[in-house]
Amino acid sequence: QVQLVESGGGGVQAGGSLRLSCTASGTIFSINAMGWYRQAPGKQRELVAAITSSGNTNYADSVKGRFTISRDNAKNTVYLQMNSLKPEDTAVYYCNADRVRSSYFRPGSNYWGQGTQVTVSS
Repeated sequence: QVQLVESGGGGVQAGGSLRLSCTASGTIFSINAMGWYRQAPGKQRELVAAITSSGNTNYADSVKGRFTISRDNAKNTVYLQMNSLKPEDTAVYYCNADRVRSSYFRPGSNYWGQGTQVTVSS
């Protein structure tokens, strides 16, 4: 079984910065993409940013130029540097690991972290 553990959430004033981290642990041979999603009260969960094992990235339009996703494959860890935060960034942020394989011969599975709260005050 694979677990994703997130850290780095909290409260910050508008214009401030936070850095989220998420580490996958367990029997892991490879992870395809890792990413961050967020869900604000009353809204659907949405993709914030994702990164493949080769470093290709994808961002939501609302965070382009402000957020940066990075990844340490050796540590099975993904980071989200969030700058110039806005009140509308307030949400629970969830880490996701896609197509996690325990060996070369086994199919991959998708996993979610427990979520970390980010609150941006105006």
